[in-house]
Amino acid sequence: MTENEQQVAGLLLAAGGGRRLGGHPKALLAHRGRPLVEHAVGVLRAAGCTRVHVVLGAAAAVVRERAELDDCVLVENPEWADGMGSSLRAGLASLAGTRARAALVSLVDQPGIGAAAVRRLLAAYEDEGSLAAAAYDGVRGHPVLLGAAHWAGIAATATGDRGARAYLREHHGAITLVECGDVAEPYDIDTPPDLAHLE
Repeated sequence: MTENEQQVAGLLLAAGGGRRLGGHPKALLAHRGRPLVEHAVGVLRAAGCTRVHVVLGAAAAVVRERAELDDCVLVENPEWADGMGSSLRAGLASLAGTRARAALVSLVDQPGIGAAAVRRLLAAYEDEGSLAAAAYDGVRGHPVLLGAAHWAGIAATATGDRGARAYLREHHGAITLVECGDVAEPYDIDTPPDLAHLE
């Protein structure tokens, strides 16, 4: 196990209710015969994240029942309907007091981003001041790597559906962009036509 794998925790945001998908929680969408949340956890583990925290919200009890998430720390976000910001805050708060010095944040609805991209981002970790993001043809996207020194600032600005966006915009000069366009596709599963991406 490398030092990066011990010090960087995977943080999967999987609380969304799938409003534009007719209210089908994204975590429970079927992909390769299993719930999407299970696939996303598998990607983080395959990339080398030994500690994985999963933020649940919509239909959390059903997700716990249907998905095999035994080795994960499950974090319930009762404010999930307020948007991704509340889930990011809940996830970062759950990492306080652990040995994690950075969080590698991924989104449950991006199955086109596999372990190869996550592994590249993991390699960008240096210390708790690290800030890095996957880029696709030079454009910043997900996942993102957030060093612990930034967590309080991110939590203070993570509102609505913005997540870490405002904080990252303010600190864009400090972000290491890690090009992943050759190994991943950053599409989201947001609307019914997007379901065609699932296998």
